Amino acid sequence: MSRYFNVALLLRVLVPFVLLLSSLLCASAQADDICKKLTATGNPEYPPFLWRDAQDENHLIGANAELMQALSKEIGVPIEVKYMGPWARVQEEAKLGHVDLIAGAFFTLPRLDYMDYFYPAFRETRTAIWTKKESKLVYRKWSDLLGKNGITVINNSFGEDFDRYAKESLKIVTVSSLEQALVMLNLSRAQYLIYEEDPGLAYVSKLNMKDLKTMPTAVANENLYLTMSYKSPCNTPDMRGRISKALYNLDKQGLMNKLVASHIQLWRKQQSK
Repeated sequence: MSRYFNVALLLRVLVPFVLLLSSLLCASAQADDICKKLTATGNPEYPPFLWRDAQDENHLIGANAELMQALSKEIGVPIEVKYMGPWARVQEEAKLGHVDLIAGAFFTLPRLDYMDYFYPAFRETRTAIWTKKESKLVYRKWSDLLGKNGITVINNSFGEDFDRYAKESLKIVTVSSLEQALVMLNLSRAQYLIYEEDPGLAYVSKLNMKDLKTMPTAVANENLYLTMSYKSPCNTPDMRGRISKALYNLDKQGLMNKLVASHIQLWRKQQSK
């Protein structure tokens, strides 16, 4: 009787474990089966990093898009870099799991609520204060902006510390696009603009705005990261590990520096046509 009792007890312990293991293996297999392709997106007003392809406006091109193709080869999974709307919408799409990857995002605590960050960062960027050339604004530290009317692009971040300071102490309005912000600054509807230097220079060149300048002191030097939506069906331990290893290898090769240099030239060539 005790022998049968022990077998029954063993079965009661083992059966749920076997079922759980089977379920986990099945879920992993389903995830691998679903993840035949990754979709990436990002800020479409971000040359030389990302901008809309004039030949196909449903896709993005730029240094970050090229990095995604190099990453694709490393992990053996196709990556499509799509246009998903302005930067604010891109972040909403990531929250909803409608896109797998964001190819270029600064680190902020709120973004940890809906996406994973991959390390190392693939680029450091310089955020600058933009003004008109005749402006008498002198910027050396954040407090120099107190009482001044600033402008930036909605849902943009310039580092956790500055974002907090700006929210508590500065007067900054937000608009939907960098081009709109530059036009408003050029028309003196704001005293300064906060934005990353490389994309700002690219758009100033495109718009032929010769009366704008950047201050020599940076607001912040922030890292750009690749991120993955929590709700992406591809967000599995295996896929995250593969992407992290691939990014590490690409970083060691110094690939991003070459891509930025070549895409600055590409952007200028396209704008001159």
